[in-house]
Amino acid sequence: METKKSLMMLPGPTNLSDRVMQAMTKPIIGHRGPEFHSLHESILTNLRYVFQTENDVFVLTSSGTGGVYCAISNVVNPNDKVIVPVFGVFSQRMKEKIVSCGGNVVELPLKWGEAPTADQIARIAERERDAKILALTYNETSTGVTVRDLPEIGKIAKENNLLLVVDAISVLGGDKLPVDKWGVDICIVGSQKCLACPPGLAMVSVSDRAWEVIEKTAVRPYYFDLVTMREFIAKVETPFTPAVPLFYALDEALKMIREEGLEKRFKRHSICAKAFYHAVEALKLKPFPNEEVRSNTVIAVNMPDGVDNTELRKIMKEQHEVLVGGGQGELKKSIIRIGCMGNISENETIRTIDALEKALNALRYPVEVGIGVEAARQVFQ
Repeated sequence: METKKSLMMLPGPTNLSDRVMQAMTKPIIGHRGPEFHSLHESILTNLRYVFQTENDVFVLTSSGTGGVYCAISNVVNPNDKVIVPVFGVFSQRMKEKIVSCGGNVVELPLKWGEAPTADQIARIAERERDAKILALTYNETSTGVTVRDLPEIGKIAKENNLLLVVDAISVLGGDKLPVDKWGVDICIVGSQKCLACPPGLAMVSVSDRAWEVIEKTAVRPYYFDLVTMREFIAKVETPFTPAVPLFYALDEALKMIREEGLEKRFKRHSICAKAFYHAVEALKLKPFPNEEVRSNTVIAVNMPDGVDNTELRKIMKEQHEVLVGGGQGELKKSIIRIGCMGNISENETIRTIDALEKALNALRYPVEVGIGVEAARQVFQ
């Protein structure tokens, strides 16, 4: 049965281009032969461009969560002290992964909707002199928050000899993150977010400083052992069977990013995000995060009194064929989340705002239909 195609405005997975979809129909090839070597080399070259790094990069047949687990389990020894700001579902999961590896977490608890600041990180690093790692979620997908102090935090980490591990799953490729320049030692991204690729792959970059730690880790994971991956990457291969159709898709998606150029891509995401926020405010709705840390890739919006986010999303999907996300954790019922990532343009933005307005109107929320769309159009003009 053919499924009707809707506009995917979720915080992942996102809409795919015809080029990426078509790439997955290529014939399967052996993953130990020259055809795969050529494909893999193309991916690694363009990944370094997207990560803005000269360091090693790896493609894992895994979810983004697997990518974060790979990073953590390769650097955390039992009783290692790890600083973790917790300000949403995914930063909480980062903490849980560290605990599962035997790490001793020093939590910086923050109110959801806020982001850790450089000053807060500097104070905790000064206090916890024996900490070895700072594990940070750059873009908290559950709250629509981006850590805007990351460049300064990178300097603080280096000054305090802290290995900096960054979950950039829902932001890399959609907003600025020059990995080498900002001093990120291990960075993780998922395929299905800003890279506009199908779900199922995670990408990890690893610095020279990180290798010094990884090589001394007492027990590394079998499937996610980065040392083994490094041995295979010398042959442009993977230790275990990769998801070849997804590699084809990633190769095409990365080529499209390179064709567009990172700065143009970041600007496009930023303009669409600005249009969303202007529209939301015109509709007398309130974005969830504090203004200075609002994400350009995940737009989180508070639901007004009397509006059920489940009913709102149902109307948007069934009547207007636009899918947006609900909340997670303590925000499950109180917000919606709109993905502003990947193949996002004026067309997708306006269509989503139009669906939002009409769904609010159907739920008898006092809204002037068209006012949000007009506010967004002003941004694009």
